[in-house]
Amino acid sequence: MDAEIIAVGSELLTPDHQDTNSLYLTGKLNEVGIEVRFKTIVGDDRERLATVLRSALGRSPLIILTGGLGPTEDDLNRAVVAEVLGRPLVEVPEILERIRARFALLGRPMSENNARQALIPQGAAWLENQNGTAPGIWLEHNHATLILLPGPPHEMAPIFDSQCLPRLERLSAGERIQTRVIKVAGLPESEVDRRLAPIYQRYQNPTTTILATPGGIEVHFRARAATAQQAEALAGLLADQAEAELGEHVFSSRGESLEEVVGMYLVMKQKTLATAESCTGGLLSERLTRVPGSSNFYLGGAVCYSNELKTSLAGVSPAILEAHGAVSKPVAQALAEGIRRRASASIGLGITGIAGPGGGTNEKPVGLTFIALADERGTEIREFRFPGDRQRVRWLASQFALEMLRRRARGRSKL
Repeated sequence: MDAEIIAVGSELLTPDHQDTNSLYLTGKLNEVGIEVRFKTIVGDDRERLATVLRSALGRSPLIILTGGLGPTEDDLNRAVVAEVLGRPLVEVPEILERIRARFALLGRPMSENNARQALIPQGAAWLENQNGTAPGIWLEHNHATLILLPGPPHEMAPIFDSQCLPRLERLSAGERIQTRVIKVAGLPESEVDRRLAPIYQRYQNPTTTILATPGGIEVHFRARAATAQQAEALAGLLADQAEAELGEHVFSSRGESLEEVVGMYLVMKQKTLATAESCTGGLLSERLTRVPGSSNFYLGGAVCYSNELKTSLAGVSPAILEAHGAVSKPVAQALAEGIRRRASASIGLGITGIAGPGGGTNEKPVGLTFIALADERGTEIREFRFPGDRQRVRWLASQFALEMLRRRARGRSKL
C-alpha cells in the first residue's frame, strides 16, 4: 500500500517552520508496511490545494492531509476536500458540543468561527481530538482513503496513533518495513559507495541508500517482509556485511550519536576527559554533555578564545603563542596537555582554528584547524582544512575531535 502526504500551511513555505509532521507520519506508516511515495507542501491557497489533491487522488490509495482544520479563514482543508470530492459539508452536533465544552472548561467564551470545526464532508467519520478543538476526519472515496489531521504535532500524533494506525494496519496487507542504519566516520561518501556497491547490488530487498550528513556518512538498509521480525533480519543481514567491509570506520549500528559512542568507550576504559576549545567555542563540550551520564567521564572544559585565557586556563606559554600564533600545532598541543594536567584528566583535548568568515590569510586560511589529544601515551596532533561557513567549520572540528577520541579510546593511535 502506497501513501501520499500533503502538508498544508503557508508558514511551511518559509524558512521559519519545518514540516515535522510528515517525518513522524512516514515513520509510523513504515511500521505497518506502508510506503510514502509523494510528499507535497502547499500554502493556504484554495486553487493550489485543490490541484494537488486531484493529482493525489489519481495516483495514491492513501492520502493524508495535515493542517488547515482550525477555525480561521485560511483553514481550507475540509472545504477543499468536500469540493473536490463533490460532497457537501455537514455539521456534527456532537463535535460542536465538545468544542463548546472545551471552551467552557477553560473558562473562555467561544467565538462563533470555531463552529466551522464541527463541519465534515458528508459520509466521513470524525476522529476525536483530546488535545485541541479540531477533530480529525477519515473518509473513503472510490478506491482512496483520505485522512485529515490537525497541524499542531501534539494534536496530530495522538489522533493518528490511536485512531488511524490500527485501521491502517488492517488495510496494509500484513507487509512490514524495517530500516537498519550504520554510521561511518573517516571516509567520504564516494569511498563508502565504492566499497559497499559490490555487496548491496546483489540485493533488491533490502534497498540501500547512502547519505552524507553533518555527522558523517549514513548507510540505510530498508527491508520489506511479511513480519517486522523477518524484515529486521533481512536488513540486519546486509548491514552486518557492510559493517564487516567498512571495519573500524563504522562508529554506530544502532542509531547512537558519535558523542554517545565516545562516552561509552571512555566509561568502559575508566577514562576521564577535559577539553580546551578555541574556535569551537564550547560546541564540543555541549555535545559531550548531551549524553546522559556524561559526568561519569567528562570532567569539564575551558573556552579559551583569547590568548590571555589560553594561558590562564590551559597553561599555554605566552612564548609559544608569540612564536607560532594562536592557530598552530604547538598551541593545540599545549591546550590539550595543559587542560589534561590542570583537570587531572586521563585525556586532554585541545582545538584551535579559524572558523571565519574573516581572520584568514594565505598562510592560515579560513577553515584551518588543529586538534590535539593528549594522554599517557603521548600527544597526537592533527591538521585539518575544513570547507564551508563558520557553522560548518565549527561542527566539523567537533566531529573530528570526537572521532579522534573514539579511535584513541578503542586503542587506535591514528585517525
